[in-house]
Amino acid sequence: MARQFSSGYSSCPMSAAETSDNSAKGETDFGETDFGFRRVPEGEKAPLVRAVFDSVAARYDLMNDLMSAGIHRLWKAEMVARLNPRPGQRLLDVAGGTGDIARRALPRLAPGAGGRVFVCDANRHMVETGRARALDDGILVGVEWLCGDAEQLPFADRSFDLYTIAFGLRNVTRIERALAEARRVLRPGGRFLCLEFTPALTPLLQPLYDLYSFQVLPLLGQIVTGDRDAYAYLAESIRRFPSQSVLLELIEAAGFDRARARNLTGGVAALHSAWRL
Repeated sequence: MARQFSSGYSSCPMSAAETSDNSAKGETDFGETDFGFRRVPEGEKAPLVRAVFDSVAARYDLMNDLMSAGIHRLWKAEMVARLNPRPGQRLLDVAGGTGDIARRALPRLAPGAGGRVFVCDANRHMVETGRARALDDGILVGVEWLCGDAEQLPFADRSFDLYTIAFGLRNVTRIERALAEARRVLRPGGRFLCLEFTPALTPLLQPLYDLYSFQVLPLLGQIVTGDRDAYAYLAESIRRFPSQSVLLELIEAAGFDRARARNLTGGVAALHSAWRL
């Protein structure tokens, strides 16, 4: 049962154990998937990813600023601008972490007019960190914080006008299932946006990008969070993620229409958008 903290806020509606098992209930693990450069049984990826974010939750936002020189803030601002939320709409931000997208979108959704953001993340520590910071900043209405699996969202069909996922799709076990869930919970006319790092840059920039990703980034992670492996996984997971064109194909295969991709900062990241028609 959810514990109520304040008007418009709730904690994770599932216990940690329930959340940990959510993606695997009723299933048998027949296949393998990528966890960074490792191949692991599908049932093991979600707990491994949760352990990564458990380790870095307290300094996750600081590391985002450091490792991107603050550019991630521009990417997220661009994401919300392109999303164009309107007063009274309902937004589901999956893998919402500490609420960066929610904070940017909330004023435009106008909670006084019924607008609302649901921040859904599989990691309880990330959710609780984001909720505590929002409360400290006086954000008291219009946001719900809960634990949930992107592949089995705890929401009814056609519940939302908008769906966002920023730097979270590469961490799911089955991208196709997460995309199908995104379409399921969107209403007809609903908007889907995904912000994610891309696996490759131009040949001229790739050697520098690799040097930063595999040498500098893990060292920075060790210094700031005490967890080098978490940021080694980050670099590896980016390289294993589908290219922009392949992700477009997956989005269209999930039943979305008018799928588009836009590169950001020379292709370091990309913003994919589509409509549920």
